[in-house]
Amino acid sequence: MDVKETTGKDISSFNIGDTVLVEMKVREGDSERVQPFQGAVVRKSGRGASETFTVRRVAHGEGVERIFPMRSPLIHRIEVVRKGEVRRAKLYYLRGLKGRKSRIQEAKRVDTSSGETSGEK
Repeated sequence: MDVKETTGKDISSFNIGDTVLVEMKVREGDSERVQPFQGAVVRKSGRGASETFTVRRVAHGEGVERIFPMRSPLIHRIEVVRKGEVRRAKLYYLRGLKGRKSRIQEAKRVDTSSGETSGEK
């Protein structure tokens, strides 16, 4: 059985180093709203129902990391904003970097029509 069949959403389409926008359903009193959290995927861990991923962003000069369960019914949507190119499975080294040094290089896209590579800035 595929993940998309069981949960109704494709959740495995991002990798470590990608910048993602995770929209979570938040319940406040009688109302429910969607709260966005955008940042770089620092790690993925676990298998099956206990699979999680950690997203890191810098808010007001302070690093914030949030751990999301992959198959949570509270996740409204996961959108890949930018594909990153990294050579590590866990990006814990980002915690010690500031400013431009903490940027992740964007992955080069392959143009299938001409066979050339192109990178975006």
